[in-house]
Amino acid sequence: MESSSKGLLTQVTQFWNLLDDLAESNPESYEKFIQQQLKEGKQLCAAPEPQLCLQTRILKPKEKILFINLCQWKRIPAPQSATHPVPLSVGRPEDMSETSDVYTVIDVAYHPDVLQAAEKDQVKKDQLIRMAMKCIEEKLQFTLSNSYHVTKFRIKGSVHRMKQNLMGIQTDPTDLREKMRKELTLEQIRSSTVSNSDQFPQLLVPKDEVSSKTRCLIEEISSTEIEVEMKRPAYELKIVADQNEKPLKIELKVELPGINSVSLCDLSVSEDDLLIEVSEYRLHLNLPESVDTEMTTAKFIKEKATLIVTMPLV
Repeated sequence: MESSSKGLLTQVTQFWNLLDDLAESNPESYEKFIQQQLKEGKQLCAAPEPQLCLQTRILKPKEKILFINLCQWKRIPAPQSATHPVPLSVGRPEDMSETSDVYTVIDVAYHPDVLQAAEKDQVKKDQLIRMAMKCIEEKLQFTLSNSYHVTKFRIKGSVHRMKQNLMGIQTDPTDLREKMRKELTLEQIRSSTVSNSDQFPQLLVPKDEVSSKTRCLIEEISSTEIEVEMKRPAYELKIVADQNEKPLKIELKVELPGINSVSLCDLSVSEDDLLIEVSEYRLHLNLPESVDTEMTTAKFIKEKATLIVTMPLV
């Protein structure tokens, strides 16, 4: 133990001597090196920030509501170009409950530039969301519903919990120690070495995994492919009022020929929109009034292959 401490002290002393030499012989390179270290240190210490929250469902191994918090995090590298894979980090699933409702929360982080570029581009946003869902399925062996909706809140659960979850994902400690043992030579420092990110621990899906999976994911789930495969069913939407003509609820009837069970229907309702996906049918509607999602009910009339959704107004 004592010899190991002495060895470490010797390495630290050598490193500081190299920096002193560099400061005297090449002040410009020294300043550049220090600024780069400060910049990267600041990024490594930066915490993830919530951007938006999605609601979908886990179908297997056990059916449950799933919330996905999409976060921006400077610690995640930006893609090298538009044709390169998009790095991301997937946190651990956490089960939570409110009253009798139990649901799962998973945090996913992208580089801030990636999310900002998709903020005003619905196609890009859908691709990022679908990619996150696909990575969750592959990493956690889940089967998720194809449908989702963006909630009105930016995060499910506390920000503190989300930060602990994502920042707790670390590289192997042994691996980290090995990286820190690497000695920087004076020549490496002079040439402004820190541009090589491989010298530092990465908090990501491994590079080979990112390269092989994420590019494939974006190609597989483009929104245009989804639209082509799904047919828009016939439907009737009406607002039901009381005797004083005060709107009470929205009633939706959807005809689904060939469907014989409500278990085949994937229904997702938010305060202002509704999504139904079943077999070859897909129906997404913006609702004319805000509805109470907790009081919303649905029933399937098998003889008529018709789904009826009743949504009380807020």
